[in-house]
Amino acid sequence: MVSLPDEVRQFCRNHGLRLNTDLGQHFLLDGSILDRIVESAKISSTDTIVEIGPGVGVLTRELLKVSGSVIAIELDERMIPLLKKFIGQSTDPQPRMTALTIVQGNALQTHMPETPYKVVANIPYHITSPLLRHLFLESKIPPASLTLLIQREVAERICDVKNAGMLTILVELFGTPRIVARVPPDAFLPPPKVDSAVLHIACFPTPLADAVTTGRLFKLTKIAFGQKRKMLRNTLGTFYGGLERLAGLGIAPTRRPQTLSVQEWIALAKVWPEHEDA
Repeated sequence: MVSLPDEVRQFCRNHGLRLNTDLGQHFLLDGSILDRIVESAKISSTDTIVEIGPGVGVLTRELLKVSGSVIAIELDERMIPLLKKFIGQSTDPQPRMTALTIVQGNALQTHMPETPYKVVANIPYHITSPLLRHLFLESKIPPASLTLLIQREVAERICDVKNAGMLTILVELFGTPRIVARVPPDAFLPPPKVDSAVLHIACFPTPLADAVTTGRLFKLTKIAFGQKRKMLRNTLGTFYGGLERLAGLGIAPTRRPQTLSVQEWIALAKVWPEHEDA
């Protein structure tokens, strides 16, 4: 039986495929990591899966075996016929091609399903932040869960609640993140210049804050994190009544924005007058 690395390399050679790393094209070659991704996503036979950046379909092929349907969003139109061919040449168990919908386009501009779905993807690393914003803030409904292969440093930053950034806060509003596995560069073709990680986000049935509060929250964090090293008294505290609001919530004005919990940001957003956010 041909190993996955040999199969993918041979397929690329046979079709003269040169991967565009500027688009974040790094194909996963490690079968054990592929299994971890699928297992951690907890996919049922009725689930709709959205995959972003499927490439030739290394992950797509596995998703089709266990899900109800897969929507694969691919920016590079060269990949579309190759995706169909790679999946079609699969050995038993044969993936169900009828369950696959391919969308050629930019995932950041693509409308997500309006019925429950999960996102499972080896995404281009440079779109991690905008993709999470698109899924959580711009889509009609957020996904039930996300299982993403992303840059390890970003995954660790998302999970670092003691030194939270804006991405940490965004994710915590919608779900609970955890790192499933760490992935070395040699698990990919071609190897990226950074270490990677599988991040799973189990999303809440409803976000921790409503849309209005969330919008105001991110306006406040933009102000505070715009000068991350400054104490809150020098950012939010400069607004009329800002110091009083901080005191009323028991938030010391000498704290820095990265030390606040998502619950504290929600509380601040709820007491902050609409006409005073930036």
